[in-house]
Amino acid sequence: MKCIIIDDEPLAIDLLMEYCQKLDFVELEGTFTNPLDAISIIKEKKVDLIFCDIEMPQINGIDFISSLDNTPMFIFTTAYSQYAVEGFNLNAIDYLVKPIPYNRFIKAISRAKEVMGYKRPVEPQNVFPSHGEGTKSSEYIFVKAEYESVKINLNDLQYIQGLKDYLKIHVEGTNKAILTLMSFKEIMEKLPAHQFLRVHKSFVVNISCIKTVQRNRIVINDVRIPIGESYKANFFDILNL
Repeated sequence: MKCIIIDDEPLAIDLLMEYCQKLDFVELEGTFTNPLDAISIIKEKKVDLIFCDIEMPQINGIDFISSLDNTPMFIFTTAYSQYAVEGFNLNAIDYLVKPIPYNRFIKAISRAKEVMGYKRPVEPQNVFPSHGEGTKSSEYIFVKAEYESVKINLNDLQYIQGLKDYLKIHVEGTNKAILTLMSFKEIMEKLPAHQFLRVHKSFVVNISCIKTVQRNRIVINDVRIPIGESYKANFFDILNL
């Protein structure tokens, strides 16, 4: 995972550098005290993850991230907690408040690694098969719901919504979602990568169930599902849109 650090405080940069150097899957590509100096490396798509401060003299970190096209994953690092809601509204991977403990850094970078792991290519011919036409696949999964294991045919699974520690699985032909105590990581390991795609920190969709794609959202069965900024580039690349 290729990372850069943007912060106007050298001590904050030194701490994040020390943390990054402890992890063998992290490659630190550069550090910047001025966000504008980082634009070229970001545009060249040499960055998977940005650690970005918010209060900086040249430009506010939130404004800087908002100004980027094809934004990489990003984690805000700041001494001010009042920006948290705004940061997560931009689909930040995490929001770290200084001084940053190592365990919180590990939690944040692990989330980024998980998101990056979902960016898996699919074959073009598997995109947008005609949902409901032809022979249904016999593929299925079992998930635990309350005190029983429920069988779900994959072609009927329309989308999955995260709800704290639970997942709500929306299945065609039923008005009641299946609620299961499970993480996105666990459910994604059960699902075929060519058919299911994470499009938001809170949503996984069945590509074959997509009705229409708008700029920032997907429509499945008249339900509008947001496309997160961190997932947008991968989503549109896979669908060749």
